Parts: sequence; C-alpha cells; structure tokens
Amino acid sequence: MTENKISLADMHTGQDCVVVSVHGHGGFVHRVRELGFVRGEKVHVVRNAPLRDPIEYEVMSNHVSLRRAEAALIEVVRLEDYQGEDAVSRRTFIEEMNRKICEQSHTFRVALVGNPNCGKTSFFNHATGLREQVGNYSGVTVDSKTGVFHHKGYTIEMVDLPGTYSITEYTPEERYVRSYLTEHQPDVILNIVDASNMERNLYLTTQLIDRNQPMVMGLNMYDELEKSGSTLDLQQLSRLLGFPIVPTVALTGKGIDNLLDRLIDVFEQKQGISRHVHIYYGDSIERAISDIKSKLPTDGDVPQKQAPRYIALNLLENSQDVRQMLKDLPQLPQLEERAAYWRQQLEREFSEPIDQIMAESRYAFVRGALEETFKPGKEKINHKAYVLDRWLTNRWLGLPLLALFLWVMFQTTFTLGAYPQDWIDLGFTWLGHELGQLLPEGMLRDLIVDGAIAGVGSVIVFLPQIVLLFFFISLLEDTGYMARAAFIMDRIMHRMGLHGKSFIPYLIGFGCGVPAIMATRTLANRRDRIITMLTVPFMSCSARLPVYLLFVSAFFSRHQGLILLSIYAVGIVVAILTALLLSKTCFAKEEAPFVMELPPYRMPTLRNILVHMWEKAVFYLKKMGTVILVGSVIVWALGYFPHHTDATRAYDRQMEQVSANASLTPAQKQDMLSQLSVKQQAVQAEGSYIGRIGHFIEPAVAPLGFNWQMGVSLLTGLAAKEIIVSSMGVLYQVGAGADENSDKLITALQEQKRPDGTAVFTPLVAYAFMIFVLLYYPCIAALTALRKEAGSGWMWFCVGYTLLVAWIGAFLVYHVGSLFVG
Repeated sequence: MTENKISLADMHTGQDCVVVSVHGHGGFVHRVRELGFVRGEKVHVVRNAPLRDPIEYEVMSNHVSLRRAEAALIEVVRLEDYQGEDAVSRRTFIEEMNRKICEQSHTFRVALVGNPNCGKTSFFNHATGLREQVGNYSGVTVDSKTGVFHHKGYTIEMVDLPGTYSITEYTPEERYVRSYLTEHQPDVILNIVDASNMERNLYLTTQLIDRNQPMVMGLNMYDELEKSGSTLDLQQLSRLLGFPIVPTVALTGKGIDNLLDRLIDVFEQKQGISRHVHIYYGDSIERAISDIKSKLPTDGDVPQKQAPRYIALNLLENSQDVRQMLKDLPQLPQLEERAAYWRQQLEREFSEPIDQIMAESRYAFVRGALEETFKPGKEKINHKAYVLDRWLTNRWLGLPLLALFLWVMFQTTFTLGAYPQDWIDLGFTWLGHELGQLLPEGMLRDLIVDGAIAGVGSVIVFLPQIVLLFFFISLLEDTGYMARAAFIMDRIMHRMGLHGKSFIPYLIGFGCGVPAIMATRTLANRRDRIITMLTVPFMSCSARLPVYLLFVSAFFSRHQGLILLSIYAVGIVVAILTALLLSKTCFAKEEAPFVMELPPYRMPTLRNILVHMWEKAVFYLKKMGTVILVGSVIVWALGYFPHHTDATRAYDRQMEQVSANASLTPAQKQDMLSQLSVKQQAVQAEGSYIGRIGHFIEPAVAPLGFNWQMGVSLLTGLAAKEIIVSSMGVLYQVGAGADENSDKLITALQEQKRPDGTAVFTPLVAYAFMIFVLLYYPCIAALTALRKEAGSGWMWFCVGYTLLVAWIGAFLVYHVGSLFVG
C-alpha cells in the first residue's frame, strides 16, 4: 500500500488520524462502523491500558475501547502527515486532508490466486506492465511478486502469489498462499481460473469461498473454451458462486480492463455485485461445522481476520495453521475435543479420512455448479499434442531427443554467442585505453582502468551467451516441454532417490543457481527439497562459463566442445552420486509419489521469450554494476597495496638506468623496459595483501598443481564466479579487462613458469582447475538462497561438502592424469 497508510494499532497516545477503511468479517465490521469508525472520520488515541491492550479511542465524541488486534484491522492515515505548510499554502487544510483521504481510499490491494499454468502470471504482466517470468510448469512463481498500477483513478497493488492447487498445508506454495491471505488481508482476491479445465481449477475456488473474503474470478483462456464448442452461462455461475466472473485472454489482454473494473466494484462494495454463499458439504458435515462454530466465543477473542465458519471448518479438517492462530484462546481445548469427535463420527460414517471426505464434497459442489451452467462441446482429440507426445515421450526416443535438445542448447549458446563477444571486448579495450591516456598516472588511473573498467569488462563479454542460454530455458518452460522432461527423467531421478520434478531445478541450475534453489519449492517432500538444493550447485551455472571458455581457449583449442561437454557431465555425475549418498545416509527413505500436471503444449509468444531474455540481461548488468564491480575493485586494491615497497623501487631504479643508457637502441630500450615492468608487477603482486593471502593458502592448493594466484582467484569466486577471470587478469599483470578471447591473458597463462622453469599451466592443471571451479561452493547469492530455504546448517554443510568434493576431484584429475600424461 502507499507509505502513509497504516493501521490504527500503530498510532501512539495523543495522535490523531482519519479512517480509510475497515477490514475483518461479519459482526466486527458492522459494530465498529456503528460506533463511528467510517471512512473520513477523525479518531483520537486517548490512552493504552496498563498492559498496553486494549486501547481507548475518541471518535464522534464517543470513547471506544478496542483490542490491539481489532485496531490493526482499521486502516488510517495520520492527520499530521497533511498539516505541512505546502498543503496549507495550496488550499485550506481540510480540503487538502480530504483530497489525501480520497487518494488513500482509492488505493487497494489485490491478491492473485490460481492453479499453476492458468495464465495468472501472464495476467499479472499485462495488468501491471511488469515483466515477471512466464512459465508453463508447476511452480514458476515460487515467491510473491508485487506490481502497482493505476486504473480509472484507483491505485491497485497487485500481488502475484505462487501457483497452487489448493490452500491446505501440504506444499510450501499452499502454506505461503494461505499465510499471505490470513496475515495480509488483501482487499480483494482475484481468482484466475483456466476456462479449459474448470472442474479442477474450481476446487481451489471453493476453498477461497470458505474464507469469506471479497472475490472476483478471471476466467482465463476463454478463447479455448469457445473454440471447443462449449458454452458457459457466466451469469448463472456467478450467481451460484456469489461473485463477478469475467472472461479473459491474458496473453492478448482481452477482457483485462473489464476485469479491473469489476475489482473496483467489489472493493467499493457496490450494491448487488457480490453476495456471500456457503459451500454446502452435506447434512452430516454441516451439522459438525455448526456445532463447532457454536462453541466459538462471540466476545472478540476469536481473531477477527477470519470468519467463524472458516475457523470451524478448518478445526474439523485438523488444520495446524488455525490451531496455531487460536493458541491463546481459552476455549481451544474444548474446540479441539469437539472437532476430534466430529472427525471420528464422519470418518466412521463415510469410511474415509476427513481430508478425502472434504475433497469429495468440494468436487461435488463444483460438479453441481457446472452441471447447471456448462455444456461441453464435442470432445476433440488434440492430434498435434498426441503426435508430439508420441515422439517426445516415446520409450526409446524420449531420452535421446532430450539429450539432443540439450546439446543443441549448449552448442548454440557457445558458438553463436561468441560473435558479439569480440565487439564488446573491443569496446571495453578502447574505453580503458582512452581513459588511460586522459587520466594522469597514479592510483586513481589504475583504480578506474585496471580495477573498475577492466574488471567489469572482463565479465560483461559473456552477456550474449548467458542471454542465449536463458532463451532456451524460456522456450522449454513456455512450450510445456519442461514438464515432459521431468516426466522422462523420473525413473532416473527415482534411482537417485529423488522425485522426477527435481530435474526442473537441475535444468534451471544450468542458467543460475538462485532461481534453481528457489524452484525446489515445487517439491512437496522436504527430504527431496533438501537433497535437490544440496546437489543443484553441481549443475554448472552460466557464471562459471567464462572460466571454462578462458581455459578451453588457452589449452584445448582443438577439442573445445568435447571438453566443455565433459565438464558439464562431471557435474551431473557428481550430483547423482551426492544425491545417492544423501538419500542413503542423512535422510530416511520417505519418497513422495510422482504427481505432476502435464500442461498442454502451447506455442510460445515471442514477446514472453524476449521479455525473459531482457530480464536476465538486466539482472546480469545490475550484477556487473554491483557485486562484480565491487569484487573487482577489492581484488585490485588487495593487489595494489602496499605500494612502492623497497623491492618495487629497485625495479624503478633499473628502469631509470635503462632509459638513460645511450648505447641502447630505442627498440632495445622498449624491450628491456617491458621485461622489467612485468617483473616489477610480479614482485608487486606477490608482496601485496592478496599475494600474502595466496601464499597462506598455497599449501592447501599446491597438491592440486595450483599456485597461489590460482588459489586467490578461487577465493574471489565467492562473490561471483565471473570474478575469477578478472582476478586472474589482475594477478597475472595483464589487466582485469582481459577475457577468454584476449590473446594477452591466454598468452600469460600459457607462459607462466614455476621457480624450476616448468610451466604452471598444463592441459592437466587447466582441467583440474575447471573441475575445482565446477564443484566448489556456489556464489554468495546462491548460498543466501540456500540458507533462506533450508537453514544455516545446511548452507554450511554445502560449503564444507562442496569444498571437499572439489579438492578431491581436482586432486584425482591432476595425479591420476599425471600417470597417463607424464
């Protein structure tokens, strides 16, 4: 909501405010309005009770006491916010206050709720103008997204909640949506329903009706219903459900303006626009609900955010969420006793568990409503979908076709994306050179040229390849093939001890670990979620790609594709072995059944794919300007200080002597000065803070064939894996702007020597280094997502375990490989 709107409970003693709106249910709303808490009325906070609850207010010259929980349901604006001099100078204070109150009262929040694949996020994009990712498998939106926009003088804050099939407490999405609707109390719920699959979608609708909150339904994909020859009596269905229903086609925007108009009507409580209905569950269940409801207190102890019938219904269903909400209620033991009694009675009568009884009752209501309003057309077999599934999910062709698609995805990403890299590289090289010529010699020039510009430039060259990678991932999601890939892979994933849907986070992990970890919320079983989160980092993300391309270009120019494929294959194998290890040791064998919707095939829209690519490009560019810029500057600073030591001054004196030597030709002078400068930079790097850190960790990486510069580069990868490349550019004195296509950096790596004169980098060392980069801990952003989803303990386990696996993997590559290479 707008920043000035707060709850009455947030006001302090002695403050004045004006009522904007009243939330809640039934008698509470009517009672407080009767007492004077109506829109535009001034309220004065008199005092708090000695224990700070309840609170005394003065409204319409009457003194009223409200509990803090009840006051929290009344939205107000502070009177003092509109008493500034500017407001008074424009018009009288009363006029300005009324204008602001009107503005606040024309602002409301809409919660977008619906099944996965119902077009909810497409509607959100069209309505808000935001570019939220559109997906076509269960759980693309794994967190709520908010957009604020204006329509006909109203400010609408729309919240796109995760797609969910119900609001019970089975999956994280269900718990998240349920919690949001309870805690945030949106002004209107917008239920998006897939018109081509109404029976299944309306099950969620029945649960929303039970909540007794203002609602509007958007009947999306209505064009598909019409094409099928089916007919629907929208007015009759609206009357049966008790709220407006508007047909829409979210992909084209058809019907969205009309739907927004209905949202405003419901918010303004226009006469006849809505009526509350009760889902009729049958005589036996209704008796149970009535009995439990009669035991609920009516004196305000029951949380006013929920309707009494909803509370009774959830107690009957043994909802932990509602029981937690009522934990301070003295009558809770009695309520639980009655609920347990009726559960036992109903389960004995129906010979089924209570959750199944309720589900069947809800579907019975849905079928009854559709029988009165819906006439299906002649069932038509979707021949195109049938043919596609016959090939794409074929027993013998499914896996090879999936492997072929993945190969095309990576091959196109690496080859086609290489062309724009030269242009970007030339641009940053030119920029660094020009600024180097303009700025005077010194620390500032080195900071800007070698730290900031060169550091960011060395990473931004990979933007084309990253955008192409997300193009293919978006294509998988939008067409519906992502869910088929999970279907194809389920048997393999099952043998790993995982669910077939774990393949989806793995596939997303090739793009970025953060959304991949977030996507594990689609897994209902916590065991599967944890194992998937801990193994997703082994799916090589796009941020590691710059490191691979650098070393492949330098040491494997004849077999680039094969080496890259082997790196990704190693990550997949390690993920499989880790999943097997975890499923056999850390977790009990509690497998979740493979239940996942296979959405219909849909032609992806160019707009959605381009928007997805644009979003990722913007995200990557923002990363350049924040994490990678800061990381590059830190690496530069650690390598720059302490500056002008005795060792580096000795090289200054030698260079002065060379310059003053008249017996040398200009070419000889230039050659000798260049050699001395390189040696001076090497001495500077080794004596700097970063050199000291490198020497400290060198004993740990030396058994892998790494030197201290390589160890330091790996440390900097914690901020972002792309920084490894720019760090090597700084540490090997070629400038952080060098990238994987830079002959200067490639040559520097090829020519690095150890004290005994042997090469630092050999193909074997280079491959071992890539293996370490592949397997060790992900970036700080991914670790933060892991901590949020799984907890700090599993995050630190991930750090320690991946470091150990990376060290062992690189050690085996280096030493076992040495037996064959020599």
